[in-house]
Amino acid sequence: MSGTTPDPDPRARAVRLGPRSVAALALVSAIGVIAFGWPLLADSASGLAHSQDAPWLFALLLPLLVAVVVATIADSGLDAKAVAMLGVLAAVGAALRPLGAGTAGLEPMFFLMVLSGRVLGPGFGFVLGSVTMFASALLTGGVGPWMPFQMLSMGWFTMGAGLLPGADRLRGRAESLMLAGYGALAAFAYGTIMNLQGWTYLGGLSSGISFRPGDAVHENLVRFLAYCAATSFGWDLGRAVLTVVLTLTIGGTILKALRRATRRAAFDAPVTFDAPRPAP
Repeated sequence: MSGTTPDPDPRARAVRLGPRSVAALALVSAIGVIAFGWPLLADSASGLAHSQDAPWLFALLLPLLVAVVVATIADSGLDAKAVAMLGVLAAVGAALRPLGAGTAGLEPMFFLMVLSGRVLGPGFGFVLGSVTMFASALLTGGVGPWMPFQMLSMGWFTMGAGLLPGADRLRGRAESLMLAGYGALAAFAYGTIMNLQGWTYLGGLSSGISFRPGDAVHENLVRFLAYCAATSFGWDLGRAVLTVVLTLTIGGTILKALRRATRRAAFDAPVTFDAPRPAP
């Protein structure tokens, strides 16, 4: 008798992350980090307006998202059914966002992104998060200089769920607790990252939380944390609590449905062609 635990669902594994996918994700993430953080390194004479660099970031982000999809397909052999599932999940996520946006941070789309990233894996998870945020911005009229930064942040949020351990074997209550914990932490991380996008060019704040171009990075980071605590902690808390509640209550059912859909789509099944039989 073997001492290993059998895979409870061997046909519903997360999409494999190959070397090309890793390279594409590393490139787009590096560009994102630079886009968010460059004002911290700028001097006092710099023009700190993300409204000016956002169109360039958006123009660069779209082909990079396509590159992640192509790299994932090349590494994993995914077909049109996987891309169709990605589109369906993005549409559902975009439809969920208006249900709570603007009300104490209660945004149900975040819990769906956690579960989808867990099932689909980090590569497609990143693309799913970005495309969902893009679609929801079009749906709600939330198009602005913040949109490409939201796409990056949501892509990282969903990708992180796909990087959690135990994708093949961990199931049940333990998995739900892990995803709920990740969702809570990532909800605060998402809000913090998005704060960085706007804080560097907001004027009229008190000296204790204002960004000061040219100051040491660590000094500005202390003021930034104070800014987050004063302006967005309650909003991020609402997002985190709702994500935890939904994950623990209906997350298990949604995970089973997503894995069943993945299994039926047979993402990992090799394509074979039978030779025609000779006529009798």
